[in-house]
Amino acid sequence: MHYVEPFYGWRGYYISSEDPISPFFGREYSEFEFSNTIYNFYIHPQWDSFHSTTLFLKILFVDYDEKYCIIEFIGEWNDAIENDIMKLKRNLIDRLIDAGIEYYILIGENVLNFHYSDDCYYEEWFDDIENGWIAMINFHDHVSKEFQHIQIDHYVNMRGDLDEIDWRTYQPFQFFKKIHELITKRIG
Repeated sequence: MHYVEPFYGWRGYYISSEDPISPFFGREYSEFEFSNTIYNFYIHPQWDSFHSTTLFLKILFVDYDEKYCIIEFIGEWNDAIENDIMKLKRNLIDRLIDAGIEYYILIGENVLNFHYSDDCYYEEWFDDIENGWIAMINFHDHVSKEFQHIQIDHYVNMRGDLDEIDWRTYQPFQFFKKIHELITKRIG
């Protein structure tokens, strides 16, 4: 797991540790000291903690003018025991909403499992971005099915063509435009 790095291809456009609005502003990263673990396996030190012990993330890109954010995840999304959605909402998303972000792209190809509790924080997030949306991209099928089982898909866009995107081949603004077009087709 320590070899799985967050995507670094967009670092020329955005670095969360250099963004004064980011909760990771000023953070210094080590390439050699591994401290965070998932399932007792060390993960790459470039991943950021939002106070979950099982799920980590990296803000890959934020555009405050266009009001969107792209976040990559790694680990086990555990709402049942860790209350990950509450920690995510309170420690990151609320700050981004306050900064005007309305569109959220969540990349989940490194999310290994999902354990559900209830949908209250997903509903709150959905209500807080009245004109925006949340998109889950490239989550594993078994993880997406668990999200659907508790009907999280009422609040987020997921599955289908959103699970078939080679997102690393896009620049951030192209990727957002592609997702925006797909979701607009779904809604319209």
